[in-house]
Amino acid sequence: MPLSDFLGALKDNPYFGAGFGLVGVGTALALARKGAQVGMIFFRRNYMITLEVPSRDKSYHWLLSWITKHARHTQHLSVETSYLQHESGRIQTQFDFHPSPGNHIIWYKHKWIRVERTREKQMVDLHTGTPWESVTFTSLGRDRNVFFNILQEARELALKQEEGRTVMYTAMGAEWRPFGFPRRRRPLSSVVLDHGVGERIVDDVKEFIEHPKWYTDRGIPYRRGYLLYGPPGCGKSSFITALAGELGYSICLMSLSDRSLSDDRLNHLLSVAPQQSLILLEDVDAAFISRELLPTENPLAYQGMGRLTFSGLLNALDGVASSEARIVFMTTNFIERLDPALIRPGRVDVKQYVGHCTSWQLAQMFRRFYPDEPEQEGERFSQRALEQHPELSAAQVQGHFMLFKTDAAGSINNVSQIRA
Repeated sequence: MPLSDFLGALKDNPYFGAGFGLVGVGTALALARKGAQVGMIFFRRNYMITLEVPSRDKSYHWLLSWITKHARHTQHLSVETSYLQHESGRIQTQFDFHPSPGNHIIWYKHKWIRVERTREKQMVDLHTGTPWESVTFTSLGRDRNVFFNILQEARELALKQEEGRTVMYTAMGAEWRPFGFPRRRRPLSSVVLDHGVGERIVDDVKEFIEHPKWYTDRGIPYRRGYLLYGPPGCGKSSFITALAGELGYSICLMSLSDRSLSDDRLNHLLSVAPQQSLILLEDVDAAFISRELLPTENPLAYQGMGRLTFSGLLNALDGVASSEARIVFMTTNFIERLDPALIRPGRVDVKQYVGHCTSWQLAQMFRRFYPDEPEQEGERFSQRALEQHPELSAAQVQGHFMLFKTDAAGSINNVSQIRA
């Protein structure tokens, strides 16, 4: 049979025609599907922009609040419960709703933005025990400024929520985490130190903050160390808290007695401390004592309670790898227990004794608690209190005033009842 006749017979065969048609349709659909995939990949690469923010990033919680504000119509929510204390002392329970894991659509500045919040159920943060999360923003176009504007707005929103408050940080693993909720700033006038003491420290800190170029021009490391020492209850920690509120700074609390603290971790934490923060090392004498006070037969005792060594502490405060633009406050009740190497200039630039209340302090504290009383009443309280208690701490005096909140005369007539 000639070839032309064979092809004609196949053409007239209905089974062959149907099969060929099915193959052609299948091939066309496969090509269309592949073309759509390639086209979508091309479109995403050239006409879409994506931003991923992991939960470890500092802006992650800012963005959750920002999403909550803009995704008001989403129907998939997660709740975060918090407690707010009013000035009246009443506690109010507050429920904040955040978009739950999943996809959410937001209309922002004439653009549709797809927000995808994902949660890894198999991966957990070992420090907090919470699952790993991330938020991915997807927008049409190639303009990155839309994400920059979102991050800027989220930051401003977070700062507005913390306005007038002091944020406390604590060391969690290799990073700083907010400790509790931001506290209302404590007025600097609420902490009464001896005449001129508080003013000298405040002026020194502000002078340091305002003149970074002075240090740079002279090749001096831009960092400042302060040591407040004296009997317990005299206002050392309270003054540092009030100072942070005065400066608008946060406070990073660190315990040198933490057994998990090592030399490398301490150095790392000091280098990644949040900007505009005071690093507070309380009761440094509890972690290390002077080498002169140790028995010579046990030199290893000087290495402290945990894995942190004394040389590691010195290097973190004033070593080659120590960070700059840093303000460190240390407190101690027993300065004589501290090694001279720890409190030498460069590590501690300002040492200030905060001792028992003087006559001037007692009078000022009385006037603050009882502002409507005549000035001479404060002098009378001061004189009578020192006659019966030559050494009074600010905490003792405040506790006494709390017993006579509205009875100024009673606080004067019962100074003998001040608790030791």
